[in-house]
Amino acid sequence: MTYADYEQASAINEPDPADYGVWVPGIPVLVSGWLESINCAEWLSGLILNGIVGGVGAVLGFVPQMFVLFLFLAFLESCGYMARVAFVMDRIFRRFGLSGKSFIPMLIGLGCSVPAIMASRTIENERDRRMTIMTTSFIPCGAKLPIIALIAGALFGGAWWVAPSAYFIGILAIVLSGIILKKTSVFSGKPAPFVMEMPAYHWPTISNLFYSMWERGWSFIKKAGTVIMLATILIWFLSTFGFADGSFGMVDMESSLLAALGNSLAWIFTPLGFGNWQAAVAAITGLIAKENVVGTFGVLYGGFEEVAENGWQIWVNMQATFTPLAAYSFLIFNLLCAPCFAAMGAIKREMNNAKWTLFAIGYQCLFAYSVSLVIYQLGMLFTGDGNIIGSAVAIALVIFGCYMLFRKETPTKKLFRKAAQAKA
Repeated sequence: MTYADYEQASAINEPDPADYGVWVPGIPVLVSGWLESINCAEWLSGLILNGIVGGVGAVLGFVPQMFVLFLFLAFLESCGYMARVAFVMDRIFRRFGLSGKSFIPMLIGLGCSVPAIMASRTIENERDRRMTIMTTSFIPCGAKLPIIALIAGALFGGAWWVAPSAYFIGILAIVLSGIILKKTSVFSGKPAPFVMEMPAYHWPTISNLFYSMWERGWSFIKKAGTVIMLATILIWFLSTFGFADGSFGMVDMESSLLAALGNSLAWIFTPLGFGNWQAAVAAITGLIAKENVVGTFGVLYGGFEEVAENGWQIWVNMQATFTPLAAYSFLIFNLLCAPCFAAMGAIKREMNNAKWTLFAIGYQCLFAYSVSLVIYQLGMLFTGDGNIIGSAVAIALVIFGCYMLFRKETPTKKLFRKAAQAKA
C-alpha cells in the first residue's frame, strides 16, 4: 500500500469521533498544537516532536506488554518453580555442554540480559559459567520485544509466527553455540555436577509479584527517559543537520550527517539484505540500548507518529525500504548480535578479563552476522533472486557450521582436557 493509497482509504473510511463519545487526541497532536500556538522555533519544534516524542514515545508504547512479561517471570521466580526447572533441564543441557544451572540465567534473560548475566555467578565451573555468559544474551530480552513487534507488524502484517520463530532461533543459537564451543580446547571438559537446594512450592504474595514487576518495568522506563532519550536526540540532530552549499545548518535527511555516517557503514550489511543507511544506523544505535532500534526508526521513518498503535507512516516507509526477507534478516541480526552497553558492562564485570570480554562480544557479532547472511542469501536463492557469490558464501558457512557441530574431539584436545581437569 502506498502513501497515497493509505490517505485515500483513510479519507473514505475514517469514522466521526463524535459517534464514539469524547475524542482525546494523542500526545504528539497535543504537543504539536501547543508548539504552534506559541510560535516555537522550527529547530526546537523538530527536537521536541521528532527527537523526544517520536523516539521515546515509540519505545514507551510497548511498556504494557513488558509489564505483563515481568509479572509472569516474577511468578515463576517466587513460587519455587525455577530450581525444579533447572534440575529437569540439567540432563538436556549436558548434551550440549552446559549445566542445568545455565537455564536460570537464560530464563531471567527473557526480562533483561544484565541480571541474567549476573545470575551466572551461581555456576561453580568456570568454563560453564563463561559459556553461559556468552550465550545468555541470545535469548530475546524485553528490550528486543519492540523490534520483534515492529518487524512483525510493518512487514508481515502481524503474522503469528514471527515472534515464536525469534525465540526458537535464540534457543537454537544457544544449543548450537554450546556444542561448537564445547569442542574447542578452551571449553572442553564435562559440566560440573548439579547441586541445588529445592525450595518448597508456595504461592507468592501479590505484593512481591507487583513489586518485582514494577521494579523491572520502572528500570526500563528510566532507561527510556535517560539513555534512549539522549540517543534519539542525538539521532535527530544528526539526521536534521549537515553541510549544504558550504555552510552548516538544517538540511534534508538524505544530506544529513547521519546519512553520511550510515552510507559509510551500510556496505557491511549489504550481504544481509539491509544495505541502506537507515538500517545501518539503527543496528549501530541498538548497541546503546536495543530499544533504540525502534526509536531510531521512529525518528527516521515516522516523525512523531506512534509506532505501537498509529504507526502507519513508519510502516509504509519501512515497506518501501525493506523486503520481508531483508526485514527478517535484520530482526535476527539484532536479536543475536552483541547486547546493549549495559549488558556488555555486565559481561566485562563477570568475565573479569578484557580478552574474554572481547572474545564473547566478537563471537556474538560474528555468529549473528553469519546466521543473518545464511538466512538472507539462501532465502534469495530459494525465491529465484539469489546471486552466485552470496549463495556460495552462505553454503560454505552452512558446511563449516556442520563440520564444527559434528566433528570429533581430537586427541590433542582430549589431552588438553585431561590436563585441565587434573589441574582443577
